[in-house]
Amino acid sequence: MLVHAITSDLTYEFASDVHAGLTRPGQKELPSKYLYDDVGSALFEVISRLPEYGLTRADERLLQRHASEIVDRLDTDRLDLDRLAMPVAVAELGSGTGKKTRWLLEALGRRQSTFYYPVEISRSALAMCERELSDLDSISIVGFEREYLDGLLQVATAYRKYGQQLLVLFLGSTIGNFDRPAGVRFLAEVRRILEPGDALLLGTDLEKPSTQLLEAYDDELGVTAAFNLNLLARINRELDADFDLGQFSHVATINHEARRVEMHLRSNRRQTVSVAAAELDIEFLQGETIWTESSHKYSTKEILQMARDAGFRCDAQWIDEEWPFAESLLIAE
Repeated sequence: MLVHAITSDLTYEFASDVHAGLTRPGQKELPSKYLYDDVGSALFEVISRLPEYGLTRADERLLQRHASEIVDRLDTDRLDLDRLAMPVAVAELGSGTGKKTRWLLEALGRRQSTFYYPVEISRSALAMCERELSDLDSISIVGFEREYLDGLLQVATAYRKYGQQLLVLFLGSTIGNFDRPAGVRFLAEVRRILEPGDALLLGTDLEKPSTQLLEAYDDELGVTAAFNLNLLARINRELDADFDLGQFSHVATINHEARRVEMHLRSNRRQTVSVAAAELDIEFLQGETIWTESSHKYSTKEILQMARDAGFRCDAQWIDEEWPFAESLLIAE
């Protein structure tokens, strides 16, 4: 079952964000969420399987190895015995295909029926998620084609039953797409929606050597480049723009001070681009870039501090050593 987004005009919002981002003084930028249309989501699935990009496999290894332990730890944080009899509700922010979530849902399903609410802005990703998990008899799935917080708020207020514990999944280091202060603010917004004793399983990519990161975000096959350039193709398709994709190049750089990888699209020549739906003609200088995505990297101690600042305590943390990555079980206080 899919609950569609209720929005006034998605095209208007997209056009407004493109206008604001491309006319921003100094550094042009576009929100990274627009990378994930149907084409972008499919390309990211390919990226996640590339040998250079170990993040997704690290995420999956931790979930596969520790799913039962994660589920068992939920019981220790129930507020009262009556909640032990209630099925757990699981809301996943940015579910993708749901493949790596299977291990957690299977662990929950072995004990009780479970309600699973994937929240995604990509309709095709939601459809794939529902197909991927449809064989789990003990899992009831209701998908939300919405922004993260909008979807979570609807789950928490309209779908969870009285006394039911809510487990929120925010996996794959999506938190790394936020600037650090914005990431804490986002986690605090999640906490405000939750009740004491609810849980958040947070995936975070950890700091690692620069060469390893650059290989992961600028692969030899050019899949990440195609993923990044698809954003311009999407603007062409949906906003009647005339970006010449051959005149832009994918660039991945490391900002050591901010401890993040940045993805940019660099203009290969001086040019003017028209975006009709945004009522915009914008000039690019040769070498000028559009900043499209950030991926912040963390230390394990930093994750604990972020959790405290947002109103959580860290109940447990699991680390993958092959590709440094952390899953942290945070409990709403």
